Amino acid sequence: MEFAPHNLIGFDLMGGIREGLASAREAGSRAVLLKSGLRHFSAGADTSLFEQSQGPEGRVGSSSLAFLRDLENFPLPIVAAVQGVCVGGGLEMALACDFIIAARSAKIGSVEATLGLNPLMGAIQRQVQRAGIARAKEMSMLGRRYDAATMEKWNIINLVVDDEKLGEAAMVVALELANGPTLAHTSTKQIANLAAAKGVEAADEAMAQLQRPLWTSEDLKIGLESLMKQGPGLAVFKGR
Repeated sequence: MEFAPHNLIGFDLMGGIREGLASAREAGSRAVLLKSGLRHFSAGADTSLFEQSQGPEGRVGSSSLAFLRDLENFPLPIVAAVQGVCVGGGLEMALACDFIIAARSAKIGSVEATLGLNPLMGAIQRQVQRAGIARAKEMSMLGRRYDAATMEKWNIINLVVDDEKLGEAAMVVALELANGPTLAHTSTKQIANLAAAKGVEAADEAMAQLQRPLWTSEDLKIGLESLMKQGPGLAVFKGR
């Protein structure tokens, strides 16, 4: 991302990321790394958008929530590399990714309360999923910026690394995912998202259907053959 000055969440950024994701699929990519080319990951929403909406039913609320769902439902794994400030809508964008890796100096939080709002793109409910109701209320009501180590402790993010190692660490995870069994990763996302949204029982009922493509995949054949001939963990998957 490089939407100066601070990767503010607006129609240009949302459209640009959607285009990037579409291009990744067309190019045959097997994982996506979402990072900032600027100082900050994202400093939140472009406040000029608020002039176009009188509430969550307006264009801003519906468009931003649809954007978040596009990220969550994207079939390939998405890794967010967070640096600098990641607040408001920027945090919500990161929460829609599958992995969040943050620089140690990053400042992260839901700060909408300072504007007289609360998160409009689903941060509250996703923080409940990750950190529990008490922490979700704390983050959205107090509007503070937290250090990355605290966010890792609370399960909001996956991993904290030294600032100078962020790019390398995020790329290592993205490459590991890209070299993995892509259809299995897609199925994992679907099952996990369904369990989070509708509960374990719903995921149990849908699991067989969501796993069905794996049984005829080339990667399963490769994995089983590699296991028999070379042992576990040495398969070279093709993503199909």
